[in-house]
Amino acid sequence: MSGAQAFDNYGLREEIKAYWSLRAESFDTQPGHEIFSESERAAWQSLLRRHLGPGEGRRALDLACGTAVVSHLLDDLGFAVTGMDWAEPMLERARAKAQSRGRSIRFFLGDAENTLEPDETYDVITNRHLVWTLVDPLAAFREWRRVLKPGGKVLIVDGDFVNPGPVARLAKKLGRWLERLGFTDPRPQNGPGAVMSETHERILSRVYFSGGARAEAVAALLAEAGFRNISIDTDMRAIHRTQRRNFSLLKGLERATQHRYAISAER
Repeated sequence: MSGAQAFDNYGLREEIKAYWSLRAESFDTQPGHEIFSESERAAWQSLLRRHLGPGEGRRALDLACGTAVVSHLLDDLGFAVTGMDWAEPMLERARAKAQSRGRSIRFFLGDAENTLEPDETYDVITNRHLVWTLVDPLAAFREWRRVLKPGGKVLIVDGDFVNPGPVARLAKKLGRWLERLGFTDPRPQNGPGAVMSETHERILSRVYFSGGARAEAVAALLAEAGFRNISIDTDMRAIHRTQRRNFSLLKGLERATQHRYAISAER
């Protein structure tokens, strides 16, 4: 890597960190981030159980844990959970949430691409909506494999948020048309404002998956990193159904037709 590339990556990583630090304040108010119903919680638990099995005290590392939504789901299933994030404002909210709920989840500041954790420490690694932000996903996947115990599993929940399908494109066009006619409010509800949206787009244009994090591309890098028994699960319908009541009709339609997936792989 050239010096110029290293400097650019340093700047990008810092921008990503600052972006999520600013997003922390409103993160738990946004559908699709926090869980707003027991039916949604059950749908997420079913997904985790399907790929990871019961917790039974096994050690789980929840990378880029944010405010600990997935960490709490893992704790519900009986895992011994450690949450890692490199945005301290996210961790402040994660710790407060765990304390208020009486959970013994451990949280610490760290980089998901270079965890500094000892070899063969965890039975399970999870992350949600992290992979699309990775600067060097192959190096990150090798790092995750290193800290997993032999036979341990990684579960990635992510999506391609760059290339919408035809239904999602139609929904966006219809949404813009309704905005122009004054039927809908163009301002995002409980989401990032215009400046943050611009920052998001600037980050997205510079990460590895700037063209979209397709499941097959992620799986190929996992295989290159040494993982085996790689499975791509695109059946997210149960989760989308439970989230729909918290979205507008058009937003719910867009989300349900996006390329979203869960990928599990074994060391």
